[in-house]
Amino acid sequence: MIFEKFKQIKAIVLDVDGVLTDGKILVNEAGEQLRSFHVKDGYAMQLAVKRGFLLLVITGGKSQGVLHRLTGLGIQEVHIGVANKVALLDQLLQKYQLSYQDTLFVGDDCPDKQCMELAEIAVAPADAVAEIKAIADYISPINGGQGVVRDIIEKVLRIQGQWFDDTHIKSI
Repeated sequence: MIFEKFKQIKAIVLDVDGVLTDGKILVNEAGEQLRSFHVKDGYAMQLAVKRGFLLLVITGGKSQGVLHRLTGLGIQEVHIGVANKVALLDQLLQKYQLSYQDTLFVGDDCPDKQCMELAEIAVAPADAVAEIKAIADYISPINGGQGVVRDIIEKVLRIQGQWFDDTHIKSI
């Protein structure tokens, strides 16, 4: 079963639009692009960082708001405006002395396909495009931007015995 592989995961790699957001982009009168994030995803990401997991965010989008939100959660590796996700992921894994066998990649659309094929575990939200669902090892029942990241992080942490204890609440 796929969840057995969750035991070896050391790095979780996330796309933004369609994974951390619902894929909708609101544009205000000033031309600024706005996205919404699910608070439960934020809690899970914060907890994973505190538990020692490497969270990597790689997106083609260039929103400074995304950068601000995610670095505010303690995620050190947030990369926006990335044209070649595989090249960057190769560099990041080398930097942290990890391999693709240590990674879980959550993506929803064609720009994520190559990274998903290389990762040990490829995950897609319920509303991912057909090409991505076809290569996913696990398809979450949750849509992008609606808590899919919480679903995945919680599963990884639970399987590794790190999801919840009475002491973590004080440190967050």
